Amino acid sequence: MAKINFDKEIYEGWTVRDFINELEPQLDIIQSGRSFMRPIRTKEELKKWCKDNQPYYKKYVPDVVNYFAQKYNIK
Repeated sequence: MAKINFDKEIYEGWTVRDFINELEPQLDIIQSGRSFMRPIRTKEELKKWCKDNQPYYKKYVPDVVNYFAQKYNIK
């Protein structure tokens, strides 16, 4: 299991934890099957979804993707 630095600043005061907190409610709905989207199955799909849905910063944030990959057991 990769160690995640939740306090690492990513963009203008936004930390890894801030991005996770912003994305988690929506991703919980998707992964539970209660969304129009099918659940995310691969790490590449997860990476793209995170980039497209995180606020302000549209680049890959490894710690954010790794957190969700671990939480939902996505390989």
